[in-house]
Amino acid sequence: MNFLSSFVFIPLLMLLALRIAKSMKAIRAVMVTGSSVLLILSVVLTVMYLNQRAAGDTAEMLFTASMSWYEPLNIKYSVGVDGISVVMLLLTSVIVFTGTFASWRMKVQPKEYFLWYTLLSLGVFGFFITVDMFTMFMFYEIALIPMYLLIGVWGSGRKEYAAMKLTLMLMGGSAFLLIGILGIYFGSGATTMNIMEIAALHNMPISQQYIWFPITFIGFGVLGALFPFHTWSPDGHASAPTAVSMLHAGVLMKLGGYGCFRIAMYLMPEAANELSWIFLILTTISVVYGAFSACVQTDLKYINAYSSVSHCGLVLFAILMMTRTAITGAVLQMLSHGLMTALFFALIGMIYGRTHTRDIRELSGLMKIMPFLSVCYVIAGLANLGLPGLSGFVAEMTIFVGSFEHPDTFHRVLTIIATTSIVITAVYILRLVGKILYGTPTNKEHLTLTDATWDERVAVISLIVCVAGLGLAPLWISDMISESVVPAITQFIK
Repeated sequence: MNFLSSFVFIPLLMLLALRIAKSMKAIRAVMVTGSSVLLILSVVLTVMYLNQRAAGDTAEMLFTASMSWYEPLNIKYSVGVDGISVVMLLLTSVIVFTGTFASWRMKVQPKEYFLWYTLLSLGVFGFFITVDMFTMFMFYEIALIPMYLLIGVWGSGRKEYAAMKLTLMLMGGSAFLLIGILGIYFGSGATTMNIMEIAALHNMPISQQYIWFPITFIGFGVLGALFPFHTWSPDGHASAPTAVSMLHAGVLMKLGGYGCFRIAMYLMPEAANELSWIFLILTTISVVYGAFSACVQTDLKYINAYSSVSHCGLVLFAILMMTRTAITGAVLQMLSHGLMTALFFALIGMIYGRTHTRDIRELSGLMKIMPFLSVCYVIAGLANLGLPGLSGFVAEMTIFVGSFEHPDTFHRVLTIIATTSIVITAVYILRLVGKILYGTPTNKEHLTLTDATWDERVAVISLIVCVAGLGLAPLWISDMISESVVPAITQFIK
């Protein structure tokens, strides 16, 4: 079995083991064992990838394998990874691992909850390892479908409404995506759905690209919170259980940016060059609008959800700039935001589990009551606003430097507008931290609350280590990403 297929095979084994598990202890054992193995595999894969590159292997994709699946359309189970894929697999394994501990005390139908959670994880892992468009689409759908039940059954607030809204909007995006994939396949005259082989042909007429590029970009952009298709995101995040919010905002939304780059931009570079200005305007609106919207929210989850709209908008914004530095920054932003937002949602879930409220008007003085969780929240906030030494600074600076490399006025003006989000983010983060953590506790019932348990500490400490590690030592990841961006840049400048 190909090494990469382990990322699909292990979640399948976890699903089987969960199905026959009889006790909560057995369920936890399956989840911890499986998520730990996936995390170890992702680290091993990273080391193997770096060693292969150091040995002089210049192949665009490493550890490739292919198996025929549906011969009439030449659909294959084809896998392979570059530096971008490796980074996304690392992110996914970290979030799945920490999300397991964030759900440690799940009491409502825990077996069914973890079954759907693992199926979602399987879809995400499969999406990042495959290089066949149709197989990628299949894993994309596998990742989306569990969200409806995870929110509708285990969520809170207006969970049925949020689950239905999220599902309908993302399925609408999937319809666009399927049309786009079929358009690329037939429009390019390819005899395969392998992304690398279609890119090597480079024979899709520009007239066809003009049709399929916007359709495909929008299809993936819906999941990446592209304005005005972002409205599912705040409601979905606000209603989802803690670990699902972590996985959804931390990883699932990254499928949108990854797909926009890997399929829409890479396979239709001429249309990307000609039509990118339209989507640049929309992503700039996402960046600024999301930050402003976060400022006026009073629910902790809605604040983080709108913050995610802003930060994921930066990912698409940087990809559309089509410079090596900007796209490297986009992938760093996907990694950084995935870690930061997972940390935020984990902490919000832990605070809500104790105080039974997410309304910032009802929270104050938490630093005196739960100092560990409060300090972790401050660290998450500082990473979110881009404090040097943490991951947010590295990613955002790389994006803005790369975006400003464009010599024309249009791109530079949009870059300047997008940078205002840094100031807006600092405003709502510092105000939020001051409001809920400091001062005197106004609710006397909160004085008896306890601080983080051991399982909660495992989750948040793991995420903080990753956020700080990326901020303090980003070069090895940045170099790995930058090398993988070169083939796409070559396509853009042909």
